[in-house]
Amino acid sequence: MAPEKKVFYKKLFALVLPIAFQNFMLSLVSASDAFMLGRLNQNAMSAVSLAGQVMFVFHLFLGSMTIGASIFVAQYYGKKDMRAVERFTGLVMGPTFIVSLLMTALSAFCPRLLMKIWTSDPELIELGAGYLRVVSLNYLLTGVTEIFLCVLKNTDRAKKSSLISSGAVVINIVLNAILIFGLLGFPAMGIAGAALATVISRAISFLLVLPDFFHAKRVPTEGDAAAVSEIPLAKTISFHLSDVLHVDPLDRKDFWKPVTPIVANMFVWGLGFSMGTVIMGRLGQDAIAANSIASVAKSLTFCFCQGIGAGAGIMVGHELGAGQLDTAKLYGHMLCISSIVGAVITDIVLISLTPVLLKVADLTPAAQAYLPWMLVVNALNILGGSLNSTTISGIFTAGGDSKFGLKCDIITLWFIIVPAGLLSAFVLKWPVLVVYLIVNLDEIVKLPAVWVNYHKYNWVKDLTRDASEPST
Repeated sequence: MAPEKKVFYKKLFALVLPIAFQNFMLSLVSASDAFMLGRLNQNAMSAVSLAGQVMFVFHLFLGSMTIGASIFVAQYYGKKDMRAVERFTGLVMGPTFIVSLLMTALSAFCPRLLMKIWTSDPELIELGAGYLRVVSLNYLLTGVTEIFLCVLKNTDRAKKSSLISSGAVVINIVLNAILIFGLLGFPAMGIAGAALATVISRAISFLLVLPDFFHAKRVPTEGDAAAVSEIPLAKTISFHLSDVLHVDPLDRKDFWKPVTPIVANMFVWGLGFSMGTVIMGRLGQDAIAANSIASVAKSLTFCFCQGIGAGAGIMVGHELGAGQLDTAKLYGHMLCISSIVGAVITDIVLISLTPVLLKVADLTPAAQAYLPWMLVVNALNILGGSLNSTTISGIFTAGGDSKFGLKCDIITLWFIIVPAGLLSAFVLKWPVLVVYLIVNLDEIVKLPAVWVNYHKYNWVKDLTRDASEPST
């Protein structure tokens, strides 16, 4: 194996495995919610799954902020400019805190209104509203924590980020069992117990991540070259409230230029994706229940592919920030190949889980009939989704090529998939599984345009600047 490939795979697995494990552990929370609440009854599981769509919408914004943070933290870290890393951490934290606080307020005081977006079933609305009230504080805790975890991943501390998240997930799952079913002398709280477990575990991860940013060593001043060499670069990064309150106008301009299309893209994609859930949510409780299990199974198995996508942005960003543009192109090519291999492995695992899911999920006969075919559809979606997440969310955005994803999703989702899904479900009234296939074809439809854009190499750009340089 060529030396550059050995370096590539060493970096890839140092990033992908911790991130993939972190994503897997986070997905286990949804899986444990679905499994444990499914043991209560099908409607409890379905209500929490629909209530989870509110967090999904929140994650569209939060995902935009973490992608934006990754672009600049990765490149400036590759450039070894730690003060710039601090400035951009503060810049991202400001809007993230405001939106997180807003979501907490909406979940606490308007939960029924939020649930009515996703379903018209009165029982599911009431059950989901109860969950949202209890889980409301989770939005604020999640927003702040995820920005800090993002910075850890982009500054050679992906393993620590994974350990913090994974430890909180273990706590969440244990508390789920205790609070949902009333173990160890605690009262059985059902859905409210699942929500409370989520809030407690997220509060713990929040407390665990703080020391890295409030007890870090200050960046040595000019002339302290010896001190710089003795301190690992990542250990010199601190969080300063002044960076939140007083943002450099040039930094703000640099940040929002590529990130504004990312925010728009995330909502265009996410709302289009959510339309699939809205459509399925009006096709009956059996379709909702089977879709809930299929979604959890996809989330659990798709983690390695997501890890490649997240690692792609960091790896390519480091090389671009360091000025190694040819290396960034090589890494992009190898990351695309890795994403395809990861998708094939993921699909094999997903389909092999079918008998297990049918056995452990407490579903009606109709829902059981839907589930195997929904898993096949998800396997098809993963084939395209793995490559698309690696390129659009990882490689392209690492170099500031963020407009392509927005254009691609507007056309794919809002001119093709969503109209076809609405037409097939409510006008033509096609069978549930046909509708499900249609609303999950977006990742396959995108592939030709993604491949063409990749080979234009618009993403091979160094976005950093020296303090004395004007914003580009």
